[in-house]
Amino acid sequence: MTGAWLALVESNTTGTGRQFAAAARARHLRPVLLTRDPGRYPYVAEDGLDVRTLDTDDLDQVVSACAELAAGGRLAGITSSSEYYIATAARVAVGLGLPAPDPEAVARCRDKGRQRRALADAGVPVPGFRTVESVAGAVAAAEELGPPVVLKPATGSGSVGVRLCVDVVEAARWAALLLGRRPRLDLPILVEQAVRGPEFSVETFDGETRAVVAKRLGLEPWFVEVGHDVPAQVPDATREELSRVARRALHALGLGWGAAHTELRLAAAGPVVIEVNPRLAGGMIPAAVRAAIGLDLVDAVVARATGGALPAPAPAAGHAAIRFQMLTREGLVTAVRGGLRAAASPGVVAATALTAPGMVVTRTNSFRDRLACVVAQGHDAVSAQRHADRAAPLFTIDIQAHEDVHEGKRGR
Repeated sequence: MTGAWLALVESNTTGTGRQFAAAARARHLRPVLLTRDPGRYPYVAEDGLDVRTLDTDDLDQVVSACAELAAGGRLAGITSSSEYYIATAARVAVGLGLPAPDPEAVARCRDKGRQRRALADAGVPVPGFRTVESVAGAVAAAEELGPPVVLKPATGSGSVGVRLCVDVVEAARWAALLLGRRPRLDLPILVEQAVRGPEFSVETFDGETRAVVAKRLGLEPWFVEVGHDVPAQVPDATREELSRVARRALHALGLGWGAAHTELRLAAAGPVVIEVNPRLAGGMIPAAVRAAIGLDLVDAVVARATGGALPAPAPAAGHAAIRFQMLTREGLVTAVRGGLRAAASPGVVAATALTAPGMVVTRTNSFRDRLACVVAQGHDAVSAQRHADRAAPLFTIDIQAHEDVHEGKRGR
């Protein structure tokens, strides 16, 4: 299989996409990115990645491009690091007889309303919820469920469009904003009861728990993740309870092949599933898992997608932390400095700028507000977190006011 292609359908933009290509090359595969716009991914040019430019929202075009790569038996696998294209990758892979998760289970999982119904029907704890397609429907749902409620698009990732609404008036206003977007990609809206308690993610592979991660969130009413700690510092019984509920959710959704990223809140009565993502975690969580426990989940996904042997765990520090430098002002990015200083800071294993000069950055109250990221390790949780906290501010990102700030393209 040496030299066979690994087709990557689009990519995420916070680091893992680049790692997928590196992992493929380490396995003597030839990564090729199928994308509508190669310019969205600066690493493509920097790393000399092969590219096929096509409309990745057109399934037939993706099938055609992959069939061409497969001619002569030279396509080893198809996958994606993007939430939005994991179902497409699975469908095309199955159609070509390549390893993949169940495409129907993946598609069903990506629709948060369908996902919620499947979990609730199986008795998996989820927030009370309603799916609606109008402002009036959102108001009725908020009144029925009782505020505070969370409104979010039924599809999406990275906290885009997700907001806590403390009363019916706020729910109506946020629903109107979501429904007024163009193109209308936010129908239907999910209205759900707000669950109080710390938030975690359970990272699984082939249905088995590999890590329980503690999330650090920014200020309400938003749900922007500003950091992560691996492993979560909770009692063993709590960790097992979070893990058990996550595995029940995967079983109810017909998942269990490859990677999954399940987000939960630890409420007073126990874990509540917020959502299951049928893919590898983003936000550099895989790098933190590798630093903490020695398991390379990116390489594991590449291996599973191409029928290769899964990687063995490597020696690791025991603990890791991720911290992001967040947007504090909008405008045109004129310079990004300090990456080498951050990378050389004690304990740091990865330091990545998430924007670049020439990009216009605007506040979105989502993952797009992250401007830089560091991953640091330590032999205990305190040292790992201290290293990450000290390194993230070492990035210096110069931003000047820009008259077209709300019309420019973002650097993610």
